[in-house]
Amino acid sequence: MSPLSLYIHIPWCIKKCPYCDFNSHAVKAELPEDAYITVLLADLALDIQRYTITRPISSIFIGGGTPSLFSPESINRLLHGIEQQLPFEQGLEITLEANPGTFESHKFAEFRALGINRLSIGIQSFNDDLLKKLGRAHSAREAIDAAEIAHQSGFDNFNLDLMFGLPGASPGSSKIDIETAISLKPTHISFYQLTLEPNTWFHKFPPKLPDDEVIFSSQKDCQQLLAAHDYQQYEVSAYSKPGLQCRHNINYWQFGDYLGIGAGAHGKITQCLPEAIIRSFKPKSPEQYLSNFQKNGGAEPIAVTDLPLEFIMNHLRLKQGFTLEAYQAATGLAVATLEPALSACVQQNLLIRQHNHYYCSEQGWNFLDNILEKFIA
Repeated sequence: MSPLSLYIHIPWCIKKCPYCDFNSHAVKAELPEDAYITVLLADLALDIQRYTITRPISSIFIGGGTPSLFSPESINRLLHGIEQQLPFEQGLEITLEANPGTFESHKFAEFRALGINRLSIGIQSFNDDLLKKLGRAHSAREAIDAAEIAHQSGFDNFNLDLMFGLPGASPGSSKIDIETAISLKPTHISFYQLTLEPNTWFHKFPPKLPDDEVIFSSQKDCQQLLAAHDYQQYEVSAYSKPGLQCRHNINYWQFGDYLGIGAGAHGKITQCLPEAIIRSFKPKSPEQYLSNFQKNGGAEPIAVTDLPLEFIMNHLRLKQGFTLEAYQAATGLAVATLEPALSACVQQNLLIRQHNHYYCSEQGWNFLDNILEKFIA
């Protein structure tokens, strides 16, 4: 069996950013922390029963929104309630997403004492002008302070989220952001391009972005800078110190299993190969989730004909690629179901084959969509 992860969605944040397409909602009143934790634990119990889960949890990721808005007391109750229902693997990775505006020294020291051993801090930029254009609720100084507080609170493993291709950015803006991030000594840096996603303010009213050539050149310069400081790229937008990749996200990209609880959360559980690899989803509205978390949620099997694309789409986000043995183990399908697309990708130098191991060439890495479209059933 693959590792089992748990994703927990806490949908509230200080304000809704104009580029954000996540299920997040600006706080308008007092947070219903106690009620939400109660429903989360009931949601988990139902999933455990529905899918007959007995495996221990290998990682927990508390995302949002801004989960760090919740009190340490609420997070403690949540973690304790989870452990009463499912065993924790030794060395369990527990990640909490946080935004700089919510950082207080004593609060994060308490989070660390609860067993949370990894933070993911949404910085986006260390430039005050760019932060304003992104609608962020924190300043560059608060972003730097957040990383320093993480160190002071005992977090020796944390991620800084940064974006490039921002409206109003100069050719050197991203390099300054990366240099600042490196100076703060995180173990992990997420570095990804701003995209104008549907159903966002930026999609409705698009800001002027830098030219594609400027964006690409800036990305390459920053990747070289990250590599020079021993941040190894292991995924499309993820760079880490050796051995400190995000285990939770790696499980996603390796087509592993995960439960998803909370408003708008998704899960994926393998019950029987290949016919019963189940996608689950929960209602997006926080109010509905609190009143009836089963209504407008549900689950459905991934169509067997979609499994090759689903597997490839996930695994090729990782630099290490995949093996044919991993494909068979994860999907229950014969290797022949990847053909003729797999051979075509090798012939066109999009994928490199070494024995039964496949990974992206430099060309394939830059044009991943060209690979994926070949596997559409």
